[in-house]
Amino acid sequence: MSLTRIALKLAAPLPRLENFDRYLFIGPHPDDIEIGAGATVSRLTSLGKQVSFLICTDGRFGDENTSLHGEELVQARREESIRSAAMLGVTDVRFLELSDGGFYTREELLTGIARVIGQVQPEVVFAPDPCVDSECHMDHLNVGQAVRNLACFAPYSGIMAGYGAESAQVKALAYYMTARPNRFVSTRGHVEKQLSAIFSCHLTQFPPASPAAASIRLYLKLRAADFGLRSLKGQAEGFRVLGPTQMHCLPEAGSR
Repeated sequence: MSLTRIALKLAAPLPRLENFDRYLFIGPHPDDIEIGAGATVSRLTSLGKQVSFLICTDGRFGDENTSLHGEELVQARREESIRSAAMLGVTDVRFLELSDGGFYTREELLTGIARVIGQVQPEVVFAPDPCVDSECHMDHLNVGQAVRNLACFAPYSGIMAGYGAESAQVKALAYYMTARPNRFVSTRGHVEKQLSAIFSCHLTQFPPASPAAASIRLYLKLRAADFGLRSLKGQAEGFRVLGPTQMHCLPEAGSR
């Protein structure tokens, strides 16, 4: 490790995710938050934290495992999201209602997310990591990139006003679905809640006994165990976390 990276770690330590009070989890589609960070959501709400969800697209093209299509599927997935969030202790669930599949503009996405950040006033914002080499889904990449920009801009009232939004003192950006976690949250006792929220609520995507459900269930259990071993927490979820200092002009914060 270089002296510069050591200096960065000492001068600007990474935020500890459990040390805040207000959190906004942003998902490209219904079910993404639960898959990427559902056990962490359950842990935070159990600690009495204020947690809000923002789901950016309506999931209208996720119809491979259901007979529902179009507006019927949109409504079903919205209802699934509200039930799933409630199982994790979240009652504030917001929807941008943009079309799944990238049929929206960058401006629509940025403006919608910015306004919710201004309304919720989160200290920590969660989103999918847009810098994962294997990620190919346009909605995941678009949402992650938009949140990346806005987490940095959120404290600046002049910039946020350009999106018709209030400024917010975001203290940390946490990427889920990341290949390079640098912070781990203990999820012992919460993984089963995550699995239950996904597989008892998101039935349009994971019908009972479907191969997709079995694969995701196994993956999430193994991921929790792997991150638990890495962090010595038993079971855990891992996130790529950046504080305000790491978000701007410090390339060492993004190195391995």
